[in-house]
Amino acid sequence: MKFSYQARSKEGKIERGTIEASSYEAAAALLQKYNIFVISLKEVKTAFPSLGAGIFRRKASGRDLAIFSRQLAVMIDSRVPVVQSLLSLAAQTTKADFREKITRISELVEEGNNLSEAFSSFPDVFDTFYISLIKSGEASGKISESLYYISNHLERNYDISAKVKGALIYPALVLMVLAVVIIVVMVVVIPKLTIVLQDVGGEIPLMTRMLIGFYNFMIYYGWIMLIAFAGLVAFLVYYLRTGEGGKVYDKTILKIPFLREFLEKVFLVRFAQNLSTLITAGIPITRALKITKSTIGNFVFRNIVAETEEEVSSGEKISSVLVRYPELIPSFVIQMIKVGEETGKLDKTLMEIVNFYQKDIERAIDAFMTLIEPILIIVLGIVVAFLAISVISPMYTTLSSI
Repeated sequence: MKFSYQARSKEGKIERGTIEASSYEAAAALLQKYNIFVISLKEVKTAFPSLGAGIFRRKASGRDLAIFSRQLAVMIDSRVPVVQSLLSLAAQTTKADFREKITRISELVEEGNNLSEAFSSFPDVFDTFYISLIKSGEASGKISESLYYISNHLERNYDISAKVKGALIYPALVLMVLAVVIIVVMVVVIPKLTIVLQDVGGEIPLMTRMLIGFYNFMIYYGWIMLIAFAGLVAFLVYYLRTGEGGKVYDKTILKIPFLREFLEKVFLVRFAQNLSTLITAGIPITRALKITKSTIGNFVFRNIVAETEEEVSSGEKISSVLVRYPELIPSFVIQMIKVGEETGKLDKTLMEIVNFYQKDIERAIDAFMTLIEPILIIVLGIVVAFLAISVISPMYTTLSSI
């Protein structure tokens, strides 16, 4: 929340300005802390508060969280007090939702809460992984190091997701252009062409008959298809959000050729990277496995990590559990983990796995882009050629018969 204030400084000078705080009392306390005596304090109302607090309110992304963590680590390393660091970062944050949460965290820390306790008040932004690393830093007295670990971890995740999203932009753009071309032809050209052909008479070419038939079908039954499609999408969204639907989806995508290999690498990178970061921060291996399990976004791999956690708690090694899943865990990963366990450098060997597969993922995305571009161009060319021939051919036939 934003408040406008009028106050008197210690020297008696009148000051006016605005301040971010979670409540009226928090804003007043914050001003008093800086020896400013409040005369008036009012909440600044936005013109459209429902929009500001609703869907148009931008939330913190992984990149925002990575930047915040690195900046906080630098400021703590520079001996800047935590509360002051948080307030400074809140002031320069452009996203209102994230800014309010950072401000509230600073207030909680000022009230005597640990940094991890303050962060845990906002689980939608700071997950279990994040909180656990902060707790580890508090226990060891190395909070800045934990924040650096978190920042590096989030940046690596962001790099992969940005690469994947970037690879999908071009296909989406081409398909959008194709949809616009089809809609324009169907809405503008075909109705006029149909009238002309009915007036002229004569034989209509096959491609044109197919296009007109499709147009008529969409005119009479398009609304049914639209409702059916919307219903199917709504059902799938609802079903996939259920526990059973999520399990079915997670199992199914790992059976699709080409996509399976790519996703396996993504999940293995996530597993190895999260586990390595947690171990490096000094978190016990069983606790690290439990936290890592909650960060894996696939039911199949999550079950493997859960089984690994149980077996390791009973004295087994990670490699001896993963070897039971040769269809999902490559022998290279198992051997690297085994070497790490034997040498006591598991965190480093896990990061070697991450570096290897991260490059492999990037190569796969580049190969996908190289392959998809000509395929989409060919598809676009075929559709446009079909539409052009369907429209031009009857006109040419008509002119020839005159």
